[in-house]
Amino acid sequence: MASAVLAPAAAGLAARTGRLSGRSLAAKPARALQQIRGLRPVVAMAQKTEKKGKEQEVFLGVKGNAQLLGMKGADMETDIWKIRVQLMKPVTWIPLIWGVLCGAAASGAFTWTPENVAKSLLCMVMSGPLLTGYTQTINDWYDREIDAINEPYRPIPSGRISEGEVIAQIWILLLGGIGVAAVLDLWAGHDFPIMTLLAVFGSFISYIYSAPPLKLKQSGWAGNYALGSSYIALPWWAGQALFGTLTLDVMVLTVLYSIAGLGIAIVNDFKSIEGDRAMGLQSLPVAFGVETAKWICVASIDATQLGVAAYLAFGLDEPIYAAVLLGLILPQIYAQVKYFLPDPVANDVKYQASAQPFLVFGLLTTGLAVGAHNSGAAAAKAAELADAVSSLF
Repeated sequence: MASAVLAPAAAGLAARTGRLSGRSLAAKPARALQQIRGLRPVVAMAQKTEKKGKEQEVFLGVKGNAQLLGMKGADMETDIWKIRVQLMKPVTWIPLIWGVLCGAAASGAFTWTPENVAKSLLCMVMSGPLLTGYTQTINDWYDREIDAINEPYRPIPSGRISEGEVIAQIWILLLGGIGVAAVLDLWAGHDFPIMTLLAVFGSFISYIYSAPPLKLKQSGWAGNYALGSSYIALPWWAGQALFGTLTLDVMVLTVLYSIAGLGIAIVNDFKSIEGDRAMGLQSLPVAFGVETAKWICVASIDATQLGVAAYLAFGLDEPIYAAVLLGLILPQIYAQVKYFLPDPVANDVKYQASAQPFLVFGLLTTGLAVGAHNSGAAAAKAAELADAVSSLF
C-alpha cells in the first residue's frame, strides 16, 4: 500500500531533485530550496492517503474485502475478474437494491409470491450490478486522472486493466441493464415501457454526471444532487412502477428526499479535497471550505428527513410511521456529533458506517408508510364502489 500511494510522489521527487545537484545546487540555493519545499504538499498528501487507507483497513476488515467491494485500501490484485468487480464497486449497489425494495413497498401492491420475488430480484440486478456497475465504471474511466492523485491504486490509473477492457465493460453493463429493463416491462405487462425509460434516463444522468462537456460532478450542487437522486429516487421509481403505479406525488416526495442523498454525496467529497482542488473541481468542501460544507451536509440530511416525517404524520395521516422515522433520525444526529462534525475528513467512513444504516431504514419506513396509505385509499375506494353497486339493488 505504501509503495503504491507514495510512488507518484517519489517519481516527482526524483524528477525534480535530479536537477538540483552539484554546481546547480550551489549556484541557486534559493531556487533549490523553493523547489524542494514545493514537494511538501505532494508528499504530505500521499502520506495522508496512506495513513487513512490503513485506518479504513482496520475499521472495515481485511484488505481483500476492500478489493472486492471497490473501497479504498484495496490490495493491488492482478486477477482481471477481481479488477472488473472492483471497478463496479459492489458496496455502492446496496442503496440501489434497497431503493427497489422501498419502491415495491410503496406500491401497496407487492405480495410475497414466487413471481413477485423473482421480479424484484431481477429489478435489483438491473439497478445494482448492471446499471450501478455501469455508473461506477464510466465514472472511474473519466476520473482516471484525478484518481491518479487521490487513489493511485485504482485499476485504471495503476494500469492493471486496459482501455479496451474498460470500454467493453461499460457497454456490456449499459446494454445489459437496458435489456433487463425491457424484459421487466414485458413481464409486468406494461403498455408503456416505463422500466426501459427509467433505465435509459438513469444511464443518461450517470453519463452526464461523469463525462464532459456537462460533467455535473464539477459542480458541487448539481453533481451531488444528481448522485443523491440516482441513489434514492430512481430505484424507488423502478420498484414502484414494476408493481404498481408511479404517481406524481410519490415522484415529488422522492425527488425531495434526494436532498438527503445530496448530503450523503457531500460526505464522500471530503476525502478528495486535495485532488478536487488540483483538478479544478468545485466540490462543496473545495468551494465553501470544510467547516461550512460539513454543516451544509448535515443540514441537508437532517432537515430532509424531518420534513418527510412531518409529511407522513400530517400529509398521509400515518403518525406511527412518522414516529418510527423520527426514532431513526436520532442515531444519525448522534453519529454526526460524535464523528462527522469534529473531523469530517478523518471520520467520513466511521460516520457513514454508523449513520447510514438508520437512513436507509428510514427510506424503507417511508416506503411502507406510502404503501399503507395507498392500500388504505384503494380499500376505501373499493368499499365506496361496493356500496354504490349495492344501492342499485
